[in-house]
Amino acid sequence: MTESTHLRIPIRSDKLGLDVEVRALVASVETEFQRVDIVDTDVFGRVLLLDGHVQLSSMDERAYHESLVQIPLLNLSNPKNALVVGGGDGGVIRELCRHVSLEHIDIAEIDAGVVEACRTFMPELSAGAFDDPRVHLHITDAFDFVKRSSRKYDLIVVDSTDVYEDEEGALSEQLFTDTFYKDCRNALAADGIVVTQADNLVFCPYSLEHIAAMFGKVFPHVGSYQAIVPSFGGFSGFCYGSNGRGLKSRFAELAPSPINSVYLNEATYNLAFTPLRFG
Repeated sequence: MTESTHLRIPIRSDKLGLDVEVRALVASVETEFQRVDIVDTDVFGRVLLLDGHVQLSSMDERAYHESLVQIPLLNLSNPKNALVVGGGDGGVIRELCRHVSLEHIDIAEIDAGVVEACRTFMPELSAGAFDDPRVHLHITDAFDFVKRSSRKYDLIVVDSTDVYEDEEGALSEQLFTDTFYKDCRNALAADGIVVTQADNLVFCPYSLEHIAAMFGKVFPHVGSYQAIVPSFGGFSGFCYGSNGRGLKSRFAELAPSPINSVYLNEATYNLAFTPLRFG
């Protein structure tokens, strides 16, 4: 962050971005792995940035987290175990904890600084989920954690940072490989699902294409969907893999759910599986 009252949010490296006025710098921490900034804005509310890249905003984080977690989870019957890769802000575990059937939730986050900053300055993200007895926080390298895992998970949620265009050596780079996804498949229950965020599928379609290609080397079934997330430049893409289970493309096909969501409803669920065409 600089002393400027404006923040440039890169959507696609220096080719496309958003200019956002910053009201206040809430926190700025240099951890062992990255710079963690939290700022207040008039448009997006409170915003979390890692190394200058927006990870979420209080205005639309539910659209991202609900879509990432609830869409695959609502397609599973009676899930018991879940794993979160990354997700130190707590939004994913918050959504998982809304499901009473889940008995055990592991979260493997490499940077304790992200957890601490978000629990301190954005506690609504986790909404107490870190204190849920089902949640087990592991401050560790997720690559090694998944490789060593002996537990079988019904859902594995990969909520890591993007590997950005024109940047090398990203913290999450080793997570976007077929080696990592093979380890995920080994840790997956027979009917389980692995899902990952896949960047902005409109302006950065190469991210979803790359992840889907990696998934295709590992999983018999691969699919994708999307959500409307304004702070990510309009849309966020998601890619999932399984041993054969596909996600239902229409909300009406799901079993009735007791989960009341902010963003996710029949219209936004159906939109998630509707191809986007702009020309």
